This record gives sequence, structure tokens and C-alpha cells, in this order.
Amino acid sequence: MNRTGLMIALALALVVGLLFGIYPELDLKLASLFYDPPTHSFPVKSNTLAVIARDGAMWISWGFALPAIVAVVVKLARPDRPLLVSGRAIVFLLLTLTLSAGVLTNLTFKSYWGRPRPITVTQFNGTQTFVPWWDPRGRCAHNCSFFSGEGATAFWTYAPAALAPPAWRPAAYAAATVFGATTSLLRMAFGGHFFSDVAIAGLVTFLVIWLMHGYIYRWPSTRLTDEAVDAALTRLAWPGYRVLQRWRGRHVREKPSV
Repeated sequence: MNRTGLMIALALALVVGLLFGIYPELDLKLASLFYDPPTHSFPVKSNTLAVIARDGAMWISWGFALPAIVAVVVKLARPDRPLLVSGRAIVFLLLTLTLSAGVLTNLTFKSYWGRPRPITVTQFNGTQTFVPWWDPRGRCAHNCSFFSGEGATAFWTYAPAALAPPAWRPAAYAAATVFGATTSLLRMAFGGHFFSDVAIAGLVTFLVIWLMHGYIYRWPSTRLTDEAVDAALTRLAWPGYRVLQRWRGRHVREKPSV
């Protein structure tokens, strides 16, 4: 998560944004590679193995977040015990996943940016008019094409890769790139997204991760400590824990010593 990575991501965002904004027909040409005119369908969508791979990719992504989720649940249940996972790692993983694959994707763009999916446009036997990525005036009413939620979730694996030991980090970044690109290619093959949808999803996700990594780990004025996160969760959970222990007939001190 250095400046080189940021510059590469910004340069790619500029190239993809301009190229597919000026020549939006490129999205149609790339989508047509997965379309079968005789059957008027995207055949991969009916492939059982492809469906399993799509679902499996999301399970893998959420699997990386599971230790952080479990650690928070355990801490809220037993605030008298230390976190099972680094406090900063918990904040970093859950915050970046929530922002990239949740807030920015599903709650913002996909809900209000009316770009139709490939499978619904007239060029592929649908009923809606194709629009370029920058145009929010498409006829899609909800759960629209721009930008890809599953692509963002797959590329979110850059976040756990950023926490890998330094010696393993380049390989982890490469694996996250391959995983995100493969998952995104599968979404295109299903007719669920255009290339610009998945490419921008990956770039936006990377930028969110880069910013949050700087905020939590790198920048002196904002970076957190594991102890501070542990103490904050302890204070949050202590009142409820104290009430529960009193109900069980056990004495618990008024305030946690954190």
C-alpha cells in the first residue's frame, strides 16, 4: 500500500474511464464475446460449475473477513478478555469491506445509477437501451450494473493481502489480483456486468483500501493502535456484560480497567 500502487491505480482509472467513456461500444464488443446469438443467451450462466465457482468466490472473500467478525462477537460477549485478532486488523478489514462492497456499491451506485446489465440490453436480446458507464440515466430501476458488487467483494481481498507478512505480500497482492480478475471475468460471462463495471469496481475498491490503510496504519495523525481498539470495544460491551453477570449472581467491577 505505497504511493506506487496508488499511482498505478489512478492511472488505470483514468485510462479505463476515458477509454470506455469515449468509446462505450468497447463494452458491448467485450460482452459479445460471451454471448451466443443462435440461443440469444450467455451460455455460461447455465453452467453448473460456473455457478458453483461464482458462489464459491464470494464464500472465499467472506472467509477472509470471518476471523475479524468472530473476534468482534467474542469480544462483545466477553469484554474482560483481550481480542483474538489484532484490533487494527479488525477495523481495517471490516471497514474496507463495508465501504467498498456495501456502502459505495450496493447502497449508492447500484441503487441510483440506472445502467442496465448486459443481459437486459437490446443488443443481447433484452429490452433496455445500453448506456455508457458514466451515464446514470438508464432504465434499470434497482440492483443495476454499475458498478459490480461481486467484483468489489473479490477485489477486496487486497485488504487481507495488505496485512500479509512483508515477504509474502507481493505474492498475496498477485493472488488477490488474479482472484478479482477471474471473478470479474465470470460475472461478464454470466452477462451480469460490462468490463467497465468490474474494472471500476476493482479500482474503487483498491482506492478505498489504500486510503483506509493509510488512515489506520501509516499516517501519524490518524493511525490507531491495537490497544485503543480493544479498549473501545471493551467500553462498548461492558455495561451489557455487567448486567448479564449480575443476573447470574456474579460480582463485576463498575468500570473496566482499560
